[in-house]
Amino acid sequence: MGVKEEIKESTTLQEPKKYKVYLLNDDYTTMDFVVDVLCDIFHKSYEEAVNIMLTIHKQGKGLCGVYTYEIAETKVDQVHRLARANQFPLKAVMEEE
Repeated sequence: MGVKEEIKESTTLQEPKKYKVYLLNDDYTTMDFVVDVLCDIFHKSYEEAVNIMLTIHKQGKGLCGVYTYEIAETKVDQVHRLARANQFPLKAVMEEE
């Protein structure tokens, strides 16, 4: 019985680290495209997307969401692929929370 108690104590799970994903402002990407990216990739409502886009425009970057590492990395990659496909220089970055 003592062995089972030791095993239970050593198998406590830790929450995975979270990462914030930001879009960065540039002088070429259209505001409409940024709103589309926020709606399509980050599943924001139109109103949320417009507010985030305006934050990006005014402050240089805007928070799109907080995710585990793999999901954040995938979102950043999706943004870059979609931006390249549409010939925009839009950049996304992730930072540990």
